[in-house]
Amino acid sequence: MCGIVGAIAQRPVTEILLEGLRRLEYRGYDSAGVAVLSAENAIQRTRALGKVAALSEKLAAEPIIGMTGIAHTRWATHGEPAERNAHPHMSKDRVAIVHNGIIENHEALRQELIAEGFVFESETDTEVIAHLIEHNRAKGLGLEDAVRATVDHLGGAYALAVVSNDEPDTLIVARHGSPLVLGLGLGENFIGSDVQALLPVTSRFIYLENGDFALVKRDSITIFDANNEQVEREVKESTAGMCSASLGEYRHFMHKEIFEQPQSVQLTLEGRLGNDEFIPCIIGDNVQETLARVEEIQIIACGTSYHAGLIAKYWLEEMTDLPCNVEVASEYRYRRTPKRNKVLFLTLSQSGETADTLAALDKVQTEKSMLATMTICNVAESSLIRESDFSLMTIAGPEIGVASTKAFTTQLVALQIFIGLLLQAKGNHPEKVKYLVNHLKQLPLLLEQVLDKDAAIETMSEAFIEKHNALFLGRGAQYPVAMEGALKLKEISYIHAEAYPAGELKHGPLALVDNEMPIIAVAPNTPLLEKLKSNLEEVRSRGGVLYIFADEEVSIREDEHIHTITIPKVPEILAPIVYTIPLQLLSYYTAVLKGTDVDKPRNLAKSVTVE
Repeated sequence: MCGIVGAIAQRPVTEILLEGLRRLEYRGYDSAGVAVLSAENAIQRTRALGKVAALSEKLAAEPIIGMTGIAHTRWATHGEPAERNAHPHMSKDRVAIVHNGIIENHEALRQELIAEGFVFESETDTEVIAHLIEHNRAKGLGLEDAVRATVDHLGGAYALAVVSNDEPDTLIVARHGSPLVLGLGLGENFIGSDVQALLPVTSRFIYLENGDFALVKRDSITIFDANNEQVEREVKESTAGMCSASLGEYRHFMHKEIFEQPQSVQLTLEGRLGNDEFIPCIIGDNVQETLARVEEIQIIACGTSYHAGLIAKYWLEEMTDLPCNVEVASEYRYRRTPKRNKVLFLTLSQSGETADTLAALDKVQTEKSMLATMTICNVAESSLIRESDFSLMTIAGPEIGVASTKAFTTQLVALQIFIGLLLQAKGNHPEKVKYLVNHLKQLPLLLEQVLDKDAAIETMSEAFIEKHNALFLGRGAQYPVAMEGALKLKEISYIHAEAYPAGELKHGPLALVDNEMPIIAVAPNTPLLEKLKSNLEEVRSRGGVLYIFADEEVSIREDEHIHTITIPKVPEILAPIVYTIPLQLLSYYTAVLKGTDVDKPRNLAKSVTVE
């Protein structure tokens, strides 16, 4: 999971590359580097361990100037975070490359190249690519043919950018399994892992497809597909705004994005709701005919999106009477699955570039084992959107913080819209459709009311500063909410956290309960509430300390072992969305008090584009 930026222009590009890296830092921040061709066509390289700011300081002290260059911010896979492992990687001072992905056959290639006399300076899989290009050039191939010959020998996934001092007017890129976008300017062109990196310099983009290979020059771009046929790809005008990448009045992007959720939810609902119905055309032509045939749903996702899928399973099976399976993409893609002709294969992803989810989609499309494929995603031109039969966009806007917040809640909203469309297509549940529509219209205001609890939750978080473990509890659809809460706490505060169905306490977790292990519970006013209260009493009677987010109409006796924050009354169908917000805030304020890097937690990256 790395960020790539490149530029070929008639002006110095180093600052353009640096700004692109800053905007891609959510993809990796173990190290960063740039390589720029000088006026004499020598490759000048600067690398730094740590965040882009460290690289910027180095370049301020010792500037490098040129009009063609590539840059990279790294999240380590092969080789520890260290300057020697930072990109760009070079071979014999003639070729420099940056790479996102994993080369699975790198060890075999490394041994072959060592036998040919190449010396490796890093432990990365990427350096193999640089030396292999140079090895092919030593055979008499030009740069383009040398790169083509190289990628033909690579196993795994890659987005690749190459520059050479022999051909300073060309930047070569290739894409297989990892995202890459081209940015079009006037007398200059750019490359990036996503459009956010390039918005300061262009709003016109070409999204490369899997297998594409491109020659990028100042005044032209030539693209070849996986069959080596020259092709034209559509130029898209981006409407994304640069202001979304600004903190404004907030200290961290995560805090800003938590507070953007009422607006993001409102935007996700706009144009999708009628008076008492959902608008079917929003997910594709002829969708009603397809949904009418669906008899089962298979949801595939990773991380936070997986938790959204688990919540949707409760909703789908209760509202539609259709069976729903939810599976982690990294497991699903490697196991044998039976062919099921009336199943809708539904993928969930914030970025639309999650490698395991894309591989699972490719698996079912290759096997032709499903009725149709659909994705819910936040990035309009992502691979999942392009490769699925149907798609439903969330309108969360760019999410910069690594710990997902508004992407999660808008996924849940989109899943309710999908359920409404499924009910409409089946044609016999108008009262359920009306119920969903009317309650979704209330949601933005309910979220604003919960955000008013911000100060109380900040105070509650003080109890977590010295804790090393935490247990989250929920029942029914609130169990996946608890899972998401535990994930958020561990991601950004580094406190070990787990989630359990509250009814499972007596089957093991009670052994861990003492006054040093906080227990966090979500308690909306649902038919399972009394069961939950009994489970919480099991904790209290054993000396555990409870922190409960409870419906304002729920009576829970407080004492030194029980601390409660009341949440406005919400309809049961909306409770998983609403009760997610206080858990996000609790994790955020705990991390702030512990002094961790909230937006860029250690060892994690935003867009997981490697296996």
